[in-house]
Amino acid sequence: MKNPTLQFILASLLLPLASHAATPDYAALTAAAKTANAAPVATQDGKFQPTWASLQQYETPEWFRDAKFGIWAHWGPQCEPEQGDWYARNMWTEIGKDGKPHPEYTYHLTHYGPQSKVGFKDVIHEWKAKDWVPAKLMQIYKRAGAQYFMALANHHDNLDLWDSKYQPWNSVNVGPQKDLIGGWAKAARAEGLRFGVSVHAARTWSWYEPAQGADTQGPYTGIPYDGKTTAADGKGKWWDGLDPQELYAQNHEPKAKADDAYKIKFFNRTIDLINQYQPDMVYFDDSVMPISSQDGDWGLKIASHFYNSSMLWHDGKNEAVVTTKGLSAMQRKCVVYDIERGRSDHIEPLPWQTDTCIGDWHYSRALFDRHGYKKITDVIPLLIDVVSKNGNLMLSVPLNRDGVPDSDELAFLEKMTAWMDIHKEGIFATRPWKIYGEGPSTAQQEKGHFGGLKDTGSTPFTPEDIRFTTSKDGGTLYAFFLAWPKDGKLTIKSLAEGGTAPALLDKKIASLSLLGSTEKITWTQDADGLHATLPATPVGESACALRLTLR
Repeated sequence: MKNPTLQFILASLLLPLASHAATPDYAALTAAAKTANAAPVATQDGKFQPTWASLQQYETPEWFRDAKFGIWAHWGPQCEPEQGDWYARNMWTEIGKDGKPHPEYTYHLTHYGPQSKVGFKDVIHEWKAKDWVPAKLMQIYKRAGAQYFMALANHHDNLDLWDSKYQPWNSVNVGPQKDLIGGWAKAARAEGLRFGVSVHAARTWSWYEPAQGADTQGPYTGIPYDGKTTAADGKGKWWDGLDPQELYAQNHEPKAKADDAYKIKFFNRTIDLINQYQPDMVYFDDSVMPISSQDGDWGLKIASHFYNSSMLWHDGKNEAVVTTKGLSAMQRKCVVYDIERGRSDHIEPLPWQTDTCIGDWHYSRALFDRHGYKKITDVIPLLIDVVSKNGNLMLSVPLNRDGVPDSDELAFLEKMTAWMDIHKEGIFATRPWKIYGEGPSTAQQEKGHFGGLKDTGSTPFTPEDIRFTTSKDGGTLYAFFLAWPKDGKLTIKSLAEGGTAPALLDKKIASLSLLGSTEKITWTQDADGLHATLPATPVGESACALRLTLR
């Protein structure tokens, strides 16, 4: 692949692009959103009620347990500046922790104008997503092994990326003037992938609070930032008829508790999202539940509605998955536990997920320019480790402002495709074995920022680092070795035969082969382990696997 980006763009031209609509009547849209009735909720007579006790009836659907790998497009208006994460907050942060002007503050001042005159609403106006072709992207993701696809539905910046009934600041009315969630959903389902949406807007109330400030030095000292702008300030401007406070939600004192109107609006928006697009999965970027499970049980109401709705959509079977973070053992029976940019250190009794990214969550041009993404040799061992512990990996591959992956990302996805073509049988529809693995990496405790272990550690894997998965019927065992032995000699201690300790492998090995190779593998088994002689040439550039047929 000489120029992956050019190849992608040329191929995309063969697919139709959505055209921009005429400028909406913002005043009418705002009035409609404010007078809309409450979103219909399927809880009154459903199996699941909005309590932890009722939600413990939940069983993780088989599709999620089998999927193991999903791709996430964490893509929204904060990708327009291509400055990385949290631009819509950091652009208001005049001085960083190092005592210097914050890079995003300086970028905004230089490229868009002073924060007192040009706010994030105006960045949204610039964002057009002009080269976004979801059908083409989904073909690439599916080839790379994705079994489900997650689309960003809103972030803390509070722009809904669908035809939202309750939020006039949405991607159909402003910015791209496209129903992004609708486009993603159609493309995912056309490729046979399960479809998910990620919801992050519960944090907007406090997250945008720097927008209430003003410069403390320079020519704009003391002039309030755009975050306090009201509808009355829009006369004759591009956003005339829209209320910026419906976006920023900063008509309150800093650190004040979110009011009922804010909570109800978030609830209605999320229910509307579920009702319109009928996703298979909803990801909450929250600790336990959005808003607060102790403050009106808003998150529990959403989860119970989603589960009951899924049963209506699927002939009485609940196919829904909700993921969130910071869960107790009891709460993990109700929703799926998610570890952001991290891993469990053991086999979890219930299915779980890690979400991580090969770069920043929002697109960073500087990261691409310095070729700073995670390598395939980082991500493949992470996937194997997570799957060996009963988990799934949801991987974000950032899109630039226009909705296109860059050349490094396309090259990464091509390598992922090549690896999956060989090794997917040891990943998809597998289950954990008696132990998840062996080797030096099992003793490492490099803690992550969000619980569990760091997603990709700083210590290289060795040929002694082994991870196990097994077929559902237990008839096939896969032993992934996370580095190729230089001398071609591989020993797996956990597969020892005889000795004083009870053998973990309590079946006989009928045959043994190396995935991706037609060469016959010579092997022996004794009290020290299973010893295999591998081909002279490694199979690919990342982790490989032995397939053991048992009887």
